[in-house]
Amino acid sequence: MSVIDSRVLVTGGAGFLGSHLCDRLVGAGHDVLCVDNFFTGTRANVQGLLGHPRFELMRHDVTFPLYVEVDKIYNLACPASPVHYQFDPVQTTKTSVHGAINMLGLAKRVRARILQASTSEVYGDPEIHPQVEGYWGRVNPIGIRSCYDEGKRCAETLFFDYWRQHKLQIKVMRIFNTYGPRMHPNDGRVVSNFIVQALRGEPITIYGDGSQTRSFCYVDDLIEGMIRLMESREDLTGPVNIGNPGEFTMLQLAETVLRLVGGSSKLVFQPLPSDDPKQRQPDISLASKELDWQPKVALEDGLKETINYFRWRLAQ
Repeated sequence: MSVIDSRVLVTGGAGFLGSHLCDRLVGAGHDVLCVDNFFTGTRANVQGLLGHPRFELMRHDVTFPLYVEVDKIYNLACPASPVHYQFDPVQTTKTSVHGAINMLGLAKRVRARILQASTSEVYGDPEIHPQVEGYWGRVNPIGIRSCYDEGKRCAETLFFDYWRQHKLQIKVMRIFNTYGPRMHPNDGRVVSNFIVQALRGEPITIYGDGSQTRSFCYVDDLIEGMIRLMESREDLTGPVNIGNPGEFTMLQLAETVLRLVGGSSKLVFQPLPSDDPKQRQPDISLASKELDWQPKVALEDGLKETINYFRWRLAQ
């Protein structure tokens, strides 16, 4: 590996996904600049890297310009769970849009390759199943989830316009539901919700009748796909779906978590939130063909690791 290729910026680097990415990059010998405003990320997520000679942590909000010298940029900055991104929806949109503009501007200035962590939410409540990259989506532009969905869609627009207009090297990755250690216990996501409720012996809350589906990708598999996309040939811009095509109902997930945790939690059913998608499953044919990538970790194995993490976290 040449020195000139080793300077990597990770925005949102102290978050759930970002911290795992920083671990991988430092382990591979890269010099990593981790940037985070600590809205949802924490220093604890990168505690094991603090003091490492190849790792630097900077508090910074990507809605403001950043002037650094890097060779590659992973743009992961944005709260990704409804609880967090609906807390300040205007700031969420600004993080996606202004953040993309600032990071693309930086990439243009230093001629860095840049990867956008986009989302399966760009497909909205889909009319086709599973979702392929060519599907344009079905998104409510004025709903309570729009700050995230439309912010990410606009970021994709900006990435492709910078590619066409400025010949920037871009990669756009659409991330499907991901889980694993370092998830925030109060992020409102279904995996963390179910596990934390089960560990505390509280009722497990299922929204709707539990028949809606999601596909859950373990974080190690997701990060492998992200790195492979960044390192792929220049003309593979994406968007590329990265996720696990294994599809489970919310009821199946709740029952699996209960069995693995044990205890006596009961299932309780609440009304489905507004604009909540009924189905979500990635078509990963493109990632399989172009990146030779397939998820390897089975849901039950990944859940065991995640449960162990939350057991430790809740005991602190």
